[in-house]
Amino acid sequence: MDAEMNRWWGGELAGCAFADVRLGQRLRKLLERMEGAIGESLPLACQDWASTKAAYRFFANDRVSEEQILAGHFQATHARFAATDGVILVLHDTTEFTYQRERTEPIGLTYRVNSGMDRTGRFRMHTVCGLLMHASLAVTIEGLPLGLSAIRFWSRQKFKGLAALKRRINPTRVPIEHKESIRWLENMCQSTSLLGEPARCIHVGDRESDIYELFCLAQNLGTHFLVRTCVDRLAGNGGHTIADEMKEIRVQGVHHVEVRDGRGRISTAAVELRYRSVRVLPPVGKQKRYPALILTVIHAKERGTPVGRPPIDWKLITDLPVLSCAAAIEKLRWYAMRWKIEVFHKILKSGCRAEQARLRTAERLVKLIAVFCILSWRIFWMTMIQRSAPLAAPKLALTDMEITILDRLEPNQGLGLPKTKTLSAYLLKIARLGGYLARTNDPPPGNIVMWRGLTRLTDIRLGVMLATTSPNYG
Repeated sequence: MDAEMNRWWGGELAGCAFADVRLGQRLRKLLERMEGAIGESLPLACQDWASTKAAYRFFANDRVSEEQILAGHFQATHARFAATDGVILVLHDTTEFTYQRERTEPIGLTYRVNSGMDRTGRFRMHTVCGLLMHASLAVTIEGLPLGLSAIRFWSRQKFKGLAALKRRINPTRVPIEHKESIRWLENMCQSTSLLGEPARCIHVGDRESDIYELFCLAQNLGTHFLVRTCVDRLAGNGGHTIADEMKEIRVQGVHHVEVRDGRGRISTAAVELRYRSVRVLPPVGKQKRYPALILTVIHAKERGTPVGRPPIDWKLITDLPVLSCAAAIEKLRWYAMRWKIEVFHKILKSGCRAEQARLRTAERLVKLIAVFCILSWRIFWMTMIQRSAPLAAPKLALTDMEITILDRLEPNQGLGLPKTKTLSAYLLKIARLGGYLARTNDPPPGNIVMWRGLTRLTDIRLGVMLATTSPNYG
């Protein structure tokens, strides 16, 4: 029974250190109960008032922080990173959690939104209550998530005078330390320090990460970056820009990719490739502080105008050399992996339903979201490990009891599965518990059916454990 109780979350919490050992025990119980009620409220997950009250006290405890909750997971991410070879992509992105509250002060604000015109014809603006989270997720080039490597939470307190401030101050002249953009640099530093092999890491970000200070930091840390650029920076000797240099380059190759429009229809797009090594200059106001850099610019633009979707038009900038079309296509595929962190955020919001939490303060919500992050990574990992290592042994992800239960619930003969007991076969059984049909032409199971199946498996496992420990059993 001890082996069954020491489940996967034991490894994700082993590195957590609290001032009181009972806090670590409470976190362990919380994660165990929340695993069996993904997307449900704390009272439903805890099942009784005593456990629910203990959970509320844990999240309200000043001696508990999100850093302590995630410390063990970060160590586990490092261990999984060390067990792999080759390039690892560190995906960075920011997401928002919005909440409906009468008073916004205990949580904070995220942004202002136009809610339409009033009766007099004036536009009404209101602020949105919520939190922001900037996360960094380490994945293999095959898309297997190794875990979070850094995370930041914050909220904004006020917006008064912000528009006027932007009109008076050129943002390119403001030191990065005084802007929210510093989160990109902080997460790069934390991720590089945690993983320990900066040369293996490629930090991937969208257009919001097109920050010159980030490029310089990557060079100083000995790591690499791949960013979608949106700034036409000065290039060469300063008399022209990157766009001017790229206009001079002829098409160096054509890459054909399958794309899906808004209605799910698949078509093939012909993408023209251009790439060049460019001497890039820092912003004018910061040229005394930062050096010029030799970077590679890749421009991928779709031929023609597709119907039903916007054309592909990617402009990437990286410190990695690109000397052939094959290398350029490789970088495009790496950047396409950035979507994986969007999937992680979707699991947080749709699977764990983080925005439905009713905790009253930002500090408590942040701790709850930190627990959700561990659960979301696990769901994502279970979904992707089936595709990355289908022939692995089932014990890589499941306990002996879970394997036995799945064998009883879903015999291999009835599914057309191979007789060998592989991890892929058992994860397919879990997906079937979540509603996956496993038809011949169906795509691999996604996150939704996986978290449904895992929840049902947890309920069944608890029922078996109660039955086998009951004195009247048998």
